[in-house]
Amino acid sequence: MKGLDKLTTTKLSAWVQLAKTQAEQGQVADRIPQLALADPDCFAVHICCESGKTISFGDTACVFPLMSVIKTFSLLYLLEHFGVETVFGWVGVEPSDTPFNSLEQLIADRGHPRNPMINSGAITLADKLPGKDASDRTLLFCQWLNQLAGCQLRLDEVMLASVRSTRSKANLAIANYLAQAGHLENLETALDTYEQICCISGRVEDLAFLGKLLAYKNSYFSAQNRQIVNAVMLTCGLYEASAQFAVKIGLPMKSGIGGGLIAIVPGEGAIACYSPGLDNIGNPVAAIAFVEALAQELQLSVFG
Repeated sequence: MKGLDKLTTTKLSAWVQLAKTQAEQGQVADRIPQLALADPDCFAVHICCESGKTISFGDTACVFPLMSVIKTFSLLYLLEHFGVETVFGWVGVEPSDTPFNSLEQLIADRGHPRNPMINSGAITLADKLPGKDASDRTLLFCQWLNQLAGCQLRLDEVMLASVRSTRSKANLAIANYLAQAGHLENLETALDTYEQICCISGRVEDLAFLGKLLAYKNSYFSAQNRQIVNAVMLTCGLYEASAQFAVKIGLPMKSGIGGGLIAIVPGEGAIACYSPGLDNIGNPVAAIAFVEALAQELQLSVFG
């Protein structure tokens, strides 16, 4: 029996309680007014195993925006549509040692986004999504995910209005620099698409269903693209803390400031969590504490 299959609800409950004691160290993101309304005590987990077993625990009815977790899947989407060579002509795969919205990093790299998991890379890729305008691109992308993963994601219009009302100056500066460097075809469409896809929302179960796409072989897309996305998640998915958690946990992971976290256990399944309290890097504190406890206890690290 594989590690994840050994899980019981009793064990899960104990680890959730342990993780929730860490939650008070985090702070709910407050730059976007609608995000600031999240309940810091919320915690939800949904685990999907290859065997078909699923386990859910906590506040699983909570709906939240995927925010940066979506970057993982826009990368996968574009790899499927345009191929490896084209996509990695647009963005690199180098880990970043500066915050996810750093303009300095982009300037130091002469306008070439370091990886798809930080904002400069994700805005560049948003510019390349298929579709005639930002809304069309978001709709096509969301439909693709729902169809493949069997989830029920949708664009949260209230969250999007909140994002637009307080548009990030850092993202605008990044987009301007990318445009000057010739990396964007249309600055406004790129930013609008980026903001919309970050407001694609769902429950923790939906996030776990998405994770399944990356966890094991399927007929939807190539094994190579799955491997690439998992590798980029492992090295870049938790921003400048990625290396630290690759050592501690050893799983491909991606976080979002909406409180979502997805961890992939290749060949076994996906672990999705929701906990809105973030650390100073922008990763959800309780969710990472939970996955760390789980990974160490069940020996889930990809490094054996």
